[in-house]
Amino acid sequence: MTLKIRVYSDFVCPFCYIGDSQLKEAIKGKNVEIEWMPFELRPVPVEPLSVKTSYIQDGWKFSVKPMAERFGVKMTLPDIDPIPRTHLPHEGFQFAKEYGKADEYVDAVFQAYWVHEKDISDINVLGNIAEAIGLNKDAFIEALHNRTYAPTHKDALKHAYEEAQVTAVPTFFIGDQKIQGVHTKEQLVQIINEKVSIQPTGDSCSVDGC
Repeated sequence: MTLKIRVYSDFVCPFCYIGDSQLKEAIKGKNVEIEWMPFELRPVPVEPLSVKTSYIQDGWKFSVKPMAERFGVKMTLPDIDPIPRTHLPHEGFQFAKEYGKADEYVDAVFQAYWVHEKDISDINVLGNIAEAIGLNKDAFIEALHNRTYAPTHKDALKHAYEEAQVTAVPTFFIGDQKIQGVHTKEQLVQIINEKVSIQPTGDSCSVDGC
């Protein structure tokens, strides 16, 4: 039976990018299904943070950068000020999901921001990302201009905030177990293995009978 894992994250969350790298390693060779779930750390009308503040600079220097180095994740603090809003990349995710490119899109947007320092609130930047993973760039850009997927994204946020009660990211639901924050590959493997081993199989028949 396939184990379902839901991942709540925001593209401008550095710990989400690091946590994603550990999850990828943990699920190798395992029968799991990943479902990416949008979350906005600072949705409109909350003011975006400046990358120049001591909060961001100290957080990067004393927390994010050491953790990234420990986990072997190559990333940089993007020199984009203020930190981009993420409703448009999340709406773009809904487009990618509809066309079967959810995983590729999430990876590409994370890398565009944390590796290549691209402004992921820019529709043209997002259009180039979509094209690079095989999506129709013109249709993608038109959908973002028209806010076609805004209602879908709004519903996803409502689910995250109210139903799943996610208050910080990354948050993982591995089966029915809620896990918050960055965990090592080994920790995730242990949890996944435990969940796989206790999944109910239901009634069945064998060669010896039913």
